[in-house]
Amino acid sequence: MHKITADILLENTKDRVLLDVRTPAEYAIGHIPGAYNLPLFSNEERVVVGTLYKQQSPDKAFLKGLEYAGARMPDYVKEARLLAPRSKIVVHCWRGGQRSGSLSWLLSFAGMDVQVLQGGYKAYRQFIHRQFGERPLRMLVLGGPTGSAKTKILHELAALGEQIIDLEKLAQHKGSAFGALGEEAQPTVEQFENELYATFANIDPQRRVWIENESRGIGKVFMPQGFWEQFRQSPLIDLVMPFEQRVAFLVETYASFAKEDLMASFYGIERRLGGQNLKLALAALQTGDFASAAAIALRYYDKSYLHANEKCNFHPVWPFEVGNQSLRERAEQLIQFANAQQL
Repeated sequence: MHKITADILLENTKDRVLLDVRTPAEYAIGHIPGAYNLPLFSNEERVVVGTLYKQQSPDKAFLKGLEYAGARMPDYVKEARLLAPRSKIVVHCWRGGQRSGSLSWLLSFAGMDVQVLQGGYKAYRQFIHRQFGERPLRMLVLGGPTGSAKTKILHELAALGEQIIDLEKLAQHKGSAFGALGEEAQPTVEQFENELYATFANIDPQRRVWIENESRGIGKVFMPQGFWEQFRQSPLIDLVMPFEQRVAFLVETYASFAKEDLMASFYGIERRLGGQNLKLALAALQTGDFASAAAIALRYYDKSYLHANEKCNFHPVWPFEVGNQSLRERAEQLIQFANAQQL
């Protein structure tokens, strides 16, 4: 058994299984992507042990923890062997303290090849936040107002061999008042950052990486500060697409959702949309006139998009005219343009 640091964790876990021995509640708030939860204590037991530690003594907390975990020692070994058939693991808790120390000792004694993450999950979190600010990527932001099919074009770029970071997929949200439709529940902010770093760390910094233009907040999660600073100072290619074409794209994307859900999304922007526009949009939805409802939403989001871009320092900014090409053709033309600009 020996300790490893957060900077080599991803490399080490390519052939090892990562075991997070914190409580299920701690794991749910945020965990290293790919880690399995093998909790030393239940949520309730952790509270009891922590209270004893603070209010009475570390020794009493230790004995209570031993009382809880002692009877389950065979279960920990069996579960670890099931999760890591090759018996090569990395163990961590919150700060690399007694929980990971206890489990790593037990699993080493049981014949497993054990590494311990020095500083635990806390050290990992500190490390990834430093990386977001200190590891520069050649970001190229793909912009354009709502309805420009940016996400679909992003996927076409990936299919053509380009590097991408799909923020909306990681956030499980499309970034607007309608963004939760058709998506699973969003991750916590902490888990979004963890998932983002897992993608970030695998990007080749010598090659450009395409990222869709987003506000810092995507639904209920946010880009971490270091990543946001890199993002907002990157070059921007801004798609320019006819209004009617964008309306048609929104109808294609959202008309299949229940009218009640679409109406609820419109109510979410009532204050900024205005009472009269809201009334018109709801009436259009009631009659199945999705195009009129989409046009009302677009007029609002077009203003919002321009305002959001003013807050960023994108440089340089290139408008990119889009016609009736296929998504694949648009992606190919964007690659040609980026190559010509040596981006």
